[in-house]
Amino acid sequence: TGERGNWTNKAEFLLSMIGYAVGLGNVWRFPYLAFENGGGAFLIPYLTMLVLAGLPIFFLEVSLGQFCSQGPLGAFNGVPLVKGLGAAMVVVSVYVGIYYNVVISYTLYFLFSSFTSELPWARCNNQWNTQACVHSSSIYNSKFKAEGLQKGKDPSEEYWNFKVLEKTNNIENLGKIRWELALILLLAWIIIYGCLIKGIKSSGKAVYFTATFPYVVLTILLARAFTLEGAMDGVFYFFNPKWDKLLTAKVWKDAATQIFYSLSASWGGLITLSSYNKFNNNCYRDSIIVVITNSFTSIFAGVTIFAVIGFMAHVLKTDIASVAADGPGLAFVVYPEALTQMPVSPLWSVLFFLMLFTLGLDTMFATLETIVTSLTDAFPRQLRHQKCIFTLAVCVFLLLIGLPLVTQGGFYYLHLLDSYVASYSLIVCAIVEMLSISYIYGLNRFCDDIKMMTGRRPNVYWRVTWSLVSPAVLTFILVYSIANYKPLKLDDYSFPVWANVLGWFTVASSVLCIPVGAALEVGRNSGS
Repeated sequence: TGERGNWTNKAEFLLSMIGYAVGLGNVWRFPYLAFENGGGAFLIPYLTMLVLAGLPIFFLEVSLGQFCSQGPLGAFNGVPLVKGLGAAMVVVSVYVGIYYNVVISYTLYFLFSSFTSELPWARCNNQWNTQACVHSSSIYNSKFKAEGLQKGKDPSEEYWNFKVLEKTNNIENLGKIRWELALILLLAWIIIYGCLIKGIKSSGKAVYFTATFPYVVLTILLARAFTLEGAMDGVFYFFNPKWDKLLTAKVWKDAATQIFYSLSASWGGLITLSSYNKFNNNCYRDSIIVVITNSFTSIFAGVTIFAVIGFMAHVLKTDIASVAADGPGLAFVVYPEALTQMPVSPLWSVLFFLMLFTLGLDTMFATLETIVTSLTDAFPRQLRHQKCIFTLAVCVFLLLIGLPLVTQGGFYYLHLLDSYVASYSLIVCAIVEMLSISYIYGLNRFCDDIKMMTGRRPNVYWRVTWSLVSPAVLTFILVYSIANYKPLKLDDYSFPVWANVLGWFTVASSVLCIPVGAALEVGRNSGS
């Protein structure tokens, strides 16, 4: 069947884990969440949730993967009742693999567009611009604001909507395929396949670059930003604590959710990456290193983003709150706009988008490795010696399914997938995972397994968080999210009912693997 293989050395495992955990969310979600939820005060719920939920889930998955040496599909063989959990994780990874690479394609599009003497989104005189386009630093915009008239559109916003996406006005209207984006998506898949052609043996080499490069860029951008006027105001604004926010449930829910997604828990990737470890590797220390690095990166990125936003607010003579944004809006509209205000802007733009590209890339490595490893572990005779070709088949399959997302209406579908798949399903998976290991497999037995690997038994902190605190925190998030459920919106556009139903269908398609798997398992075996 061919050997499964191990990591060549410790550094490759740690860098792959850091690269997987540290993704676009650290740059485009965390800074905005912190700013929205009380600035420096947000660090209290953030770090609390890190201790109560983030670290325990992370360590649980890493130990599980290392102990079983199996991807998610095989990792739960010790708890036959929840074998379907592994399938649920793989389904989530498939959905993520489809849309995450499209986001990576956007970063490449902007990267290629930055190799010019003047950034294409710096002015309003391009063929894609409309009458509404007003250069942000021009006198008109402030006049519009003063008179309370319809504010003009920034050139970067028009570039994103009308040039990159050529966005249609609703989800029903797909329009035609954007061939530039489709070719870049193909390129992104070729790069990923090239890095994964030998599995972890080749991706382990790629992460030396992809996991470290973002830190180089963040440091350079921060050093550059601090020489600009207004930067310190932005950083001060980012850290300035608003304590009253801590009394609202939303802040704690946002903190827990951010930690949970940011660590990439229950996507199956942590189990997959650690399954290639040697049996007696000190996974306890590794988990702590990765989790701390991940949180440090979020805060570091927040400082860098807000330093530049502070500078931009200074140039536009407006307040920071009106400039700040999150998600694709930050990465593809606000930040590019800020970059045009800097001297030698194309250089900073190239660096920024190359950073986003590498941030996304190693998250994709692990997502794809999860899908491939799970299936090769499930069918070793048929697939393991053909892993190269099988990986290619998975890439081609995901590329073809992803093509609707690079049509003119594709961004609506991307937003839909991102909002539904990567939310409810993951939380349900994590709750089931912790409860089944604690109460069906047995907490003591799991602690013995860890002692067998690392030589020390997990102390009372781990046992209490696994069996009680973390599942409770996650159940709180789940209930809170469902109670506050609102149909999906994108800017001012409300998604139709069928689109929301489709979103819930994607959630169901992964979560239902769990009860279906349990039913099959009960049916297959005699006894109670």
